[in-house]
Amino acid sequence: MIKKFLMPAATLACLLSCNNGNVPPPPPDPTPVTVISSTPNGTPFVGTFGGNGLPGLLQGTPQEFNGVCGVTIDAAGNVYVADRNNHKIRKITTPGYDMVLAGSGTAGYAEGTGASAQFSSPAGVALDAAGNVYVADAGNHRIRKITTAGVVSTLAGSGTPGLVNGTGTLASFNSPIALTVDPAGNVYVADQGNHVIRKITPAGTVSTLAGTGAPGFTEGPAAAAQFSSPSGVVMNAAGILYVADRENHRIRRIANGIVTTLAGNGVAGFGDGPPNFTQFNAPYGVALDLAGNVLVADELNQRIRKITPGGLTSTIAGSGAAGFADGPVDAAQFNSPTALAVDSAGTIYIADPLNQRIREIWFGKLVSSPAGSTQGYADGAGANAKFSTLSDIDVDASGNMYILDAGNYRVRKITPAGTVSTLAGTGVAGSVNGAGNVAQFKGGTGIAVDGAGNVYVSDGNNAVRKITPDGQVSTLAGTGTSGYVDGPGNIAQFNLAYGIDADAAGNVYVADLLNNRVRKITPAGVVNTVAGSGLPGYRDGPADSAQFSSPSGVAVDPSGNLYVAEGTQRIRKITPSGMVSTLAGTGANGFMDGPGNIAQFWMILGKLRCDAAGNIYVADNWNSCVRKITPAGVVSTIVRANAFLTLGPAPHLDDGPTNVARFNGVNGVAVDASGAVYTTELYNYRIRKIQ
Repeated sequence: MIKKFLMPAATLACLLSCNNGNVPPPPPDPTPVTVISSTPNGTPFVGTFGGNGLPGLLQGTPQEFNGVCGVTIDAAGNVYVADRNNHKIRKITTPGYDMVLAGSGTAGYAEGTGASAQFSSPAGVALDAAGNVYVADAGNHRIRKITTAGVVSTLAGSGTPGLVNGTGTLASFNSPIALTVDPAGNVYVADQGNHVIRKITPAGTVSTLAGTGAPGFTEGPAAAAQFSSPSGVVMNAAGILYVADRENHRIRRIANGIVTTLAGNGVAGFGDGPPNFTQFNAPYGVALDLAGNVLVADELNQRIRKITPGGLTSTIAGSGAAGFADGPVDAAQFNSPTALAVDSAGTIYIADPLNQRIREIWFGKLVSSPAGSTQGYADGAGANAKFSTLSDIDVDASGNMYILDAGNYRVRKITPAGTVSTLAGTGVAGSVNGAGNVAQFKGGTGIAVDGAGNVYVSDGNNAVRKITPDGQVSTLAGTGTSGYVDGPGNIAQFNLAYGIDADAAGNVYVADLLNNRVRKITPAGVVNTVAGSGLPGYRDGPADSAQFSSPSGVAVDPSGNLYVAEGTQRIRKITPSGMVSTLAGTGANGFMDGPGNIAQFWMILGKLRCDAAGNIYVADNWNSCVRKITPAGVVSTIVRANAFLTLGPAPHLDDGPTNVARFNGVNGVAVDASGAVYTTELYNYRIRKIQ
């Protein structure tokens, strides 16, 4: 997805070899039923979050992992990865782009900061509330801690394999493989080689929470219970700990000091249904979804399973065949999935080590192309229509779309049923008013529709044109000569009127790009300056002294606030009282979701719109995506970042779920009353819809 504002999620465990344990015979098994479930809103699809499928240590694009194991997510949406065979902990700030948080890349043991530290086959990662990362350093038989400054230390473990409780380095572990952290900062460890679950306090005191240390299967009091190679742990809000008991082929539950089985009959196999009839085959990782269900990476079944609190198991993704395939959840393929994490939007992240990838199950929106095909000019339905150089789009209250088809010198209209017609323009460049079939436009850059159905176009003639619902074209404001003059429409001047928007009262707002100002045109055609001194630059404050740099997009929200996209890669806000502030953007070219003061855009003449709730949608064209900004300034991406492409004339068009859809130079954006988002693109001659 939507890369999102995220909260911490369960840890991902790692791939290790195993031997089947001895288990008691199962009860009679009815025919299992597989249920594909999508608890969050949206259609579930499987995609690839990171990794190109080749073992290695390339960062950026392409991105490589080598035995990717643990994964967890912080509140800002950063993903932390235990890259086992590279002996590093990596931090992914944007899909496809990452940094090494800690680890030299050589197996060993060393404390220190960043790349000076050493790990040996790090297997699991988890986060505490302060943002510290905990690592199950399996090859070193230690639990390590990485501070937010990247300083690595040992929380507990002597480095010698064993089962010894105590404080810090006096304690011993044997191939700790997964861990999770509770709100109080206690760390719970799947101590796989010792067949026990350990607890570490924030002070580093280690105790055995459950298990005797001997492999086997026994329920009951924690001290007498037995596990066999436990490989995943996660704790819910009530303090119940769930354990992937790998060689017992069960998911266990620890509550109030008692160990029971949540699901699984102990026989390796595949079957959905009630607890005693469910079968797993080497379940490895566990996580919790937003509803409190337990998610399971069922490694040798090549599936992702879900268990309700009552123990009913279903399958949410995976065909059962080992391999690599993204797409619909029932056809997707994994290759020994070993661990999971869940973000605040319900997206499930999966460690798929033999595919050398991090996969995701994305409950997202779908991208479609309601109109357009190849470059040209043709009216008609859907793909029979043709456009050329689509500049901008807006949507009226009835769901009709209005398109500025600058390459054809026409304004087009698309009904909700997808039928395309020409509202105005002859196809010849010019500046002629009158009926739609004789009017002429000179390209243009922006389009907007008001509540009465009037359409406005920022034309290449340095004028703003108006088209009434019956197709009559007139000049609302602008002499056709570049300059800067406020006043009645017939004397007002603009210097490249670019993006425009209209409010409910019929006022039109203009991003006057080369005048570095935001202008307003009343329904009577009178032009005044809303904000901007005229000097290019960056300055917040009172509107008349504020500075903009090549403002290219403007949008108005229901409260009368204006939002401006400009060349300093910022989204600015102008209140009705005339105060200018920065809503989002650091001023640097880049891509970053999150709070406005850290978010980054890469807009070249980007445009934007507001929805009824005051959210802002941005055509972030050089990132080839659509961004969303809440009224509080939090930025997310509604078309996923791993779809980014280099701009170019070759078409890059893939419809489908937003985590696999591709765009090419998004330059216009609109949103309808239902929340569906529409885009125009520089090189794809189609209208795209995200819903």
